[in-house]
Amino acid sequence: MKRLILAALVALAALPAAAQTLRIGMKATIDGSDPHQSYSPNRNVQMHVYESLVFQDATMHAVPGLAESWRVVDDNTWDFRLREGVTFHDGSPLTVADVAFSIRRAADARGLRTYSAQLRAVAGVEEVDARTVRIRTNGPSPLLPNNLASVMIVSAAAVGPNATEDDFNGGRAAVGTGPYRWVRYSPGQDVTLERAARHWAPPEPWQRVVFRFIPNDSARVSALLAGDVDVVDAVPPALYGRVRTDSRSRLVTDTSGFNFYIYIDSGRDRSPFVTGVDGQPLDRNPLKDPRVRQALSIAINRVALAERAMEGGAEPAGQIAPPGYIGNVPDLAIPRYDPARARALLAEAGYPQGFGLTIHCTGDRFAGDARSCQAIGQMFTAIGIKTEVETLPSAIFFRRANRGPPGEPEFSASLSMFFTTTGVAPEGMSTILRTWNPALNHGASNRGRYSDALLDRLLGEIETTLDDSRREALTEQAVRRAMEDVAIIPVFFVRSAWGTARNITLTPRGDQYTMATGIRVAR
Repeated sequence: MKRLILAALVALAALPAAAQTLRIGMKATIDGSDPHQSYSPNRNVQMHVYESLVFQDATMHAVPGLAESWRVVDDNTWDFRLREGVTFHDGSPLTVADVAFSIRRAADARGLRTYSAQLRAVAGVEEVDARTVRIRTNGPSPLLPNNLASVMIVSAAAVGPNATEDDFNGGRAAVGTGPYRWVRYSPGQDVTLERAARHWAPPEPWQRVVFRFIPNDSARVSALLAGDVDVVDAVPPALYGRVRTDSRSRLVTDTSGFNFYIYIDSGRDRSPFVTGVDGQPLDRNPLKDPRVRQALSIAINRVALAERAMEGGAEPAGQIAPPGYIGNVPDLAIPRYDPARARALLAEAGYPQGFGLTIHCTGDRFAGDARSCQAIGQMFTAIGIKTEVETLPSAIFFRRANRGPPGEPEFSASLSMFFTTTGVAPEGMSTILRTWNPALNHGASNRGRYSDALLDRLLGEIETTLDDSRREALTEQAVRRAMEDVAIIPVFFVRSAWGTARNITLTPRGDQYTMATGIRVAR
């Protein structure tokens, strides 16, 4: 009998992880299941339920997704070949009509955050045959596959023309093709997913995945160490040691694509938060002068910020994309900290005594943003720019960032983190540096209203150059131009950090998402 019991226990221990529940402690709280509204925490969960024609690897390069392949037909036409045998969670087959419906719905979506900018080149979607989607564009569109990675495919029958937020959150419209299906959403508490009965890829090991919302960093790590969750995201640098040294857990870190930038008001003749040394308004905006912007850049000790203010949770940055990502220029050096040269540049620009400046920052976007902002303020003050720092909750910061006079941002200099969902540097530059033009969806997040005809031309050429080698050369030119003109000041790339139970492995992603598909029981 003892041998039978022992054999039964061994058999249970050897059961595949199919019978297991994966519990993930998540810092952010999601607010919806509609995949065509853009919000990073929502998307993290949604990517388990819905899928795109094109997936992204760990460094955001385009790889086959629901489309097993794609090809350029002519300058204005692409064909995407759908995988065979893909079905939605309700058992209905994925069709070209579902793809066309999803692309149109995402392009027409309205709200604070959508993916319409990624679809601005799409002119129409057609069916060639049961497995071939033809997408016509308004001219050459080489980044179409990268842009389509942002657009998840929904069931046209389940969503229809009038699906509401409640329909998605309640599950009626939350019908995708992903490895997991939407089961329950408890606002402010958790989301429960279950492994789909059918999926085109090999079955996932987790029968159930629960995302618990635990916004407090210490509480989240404590939940991991207590065994209440198996994985936690967004471990702050101050808690690295606690996770790394505990016998029950392990720490996983990696450089993300998220760049902490300083947006500089280089577009206005007078800037609202710039003053003379006497505190009185200036009749001209010193931030329009590239020498002043360069002075600000080299006044920053990026290494000290990464090691001290961020407690090792960042990597110094001197360009848009980190190594390994599309648009990184390997030989582009990080600006060297040189306060003496910074003061000389200010004098050369006509500000030997400096001037006054208020910088605005997020105070709760990631661990260390407020500390970094305060440190940067002190570095600016050290070169003669008397700097005041105002940190704001993210919700207020982003609401105010574009609240100035019509067509103008409110701030003179602001710091926040940015990363484009496509992972493509030129796409990000079109959002944060291209001349602001709402009609063309250019410069939507250009909070400094930077404008440069050469950069605009390069970004326009990149968008229409189908030859890969030529497009890469243009991308390098665009990155070099933006950095030489100090269009924006990259400060550091934020490091991602997860804590896992000792028996769990996790594959990190550059977008910081915590994907159950990349989490396994260690062997």
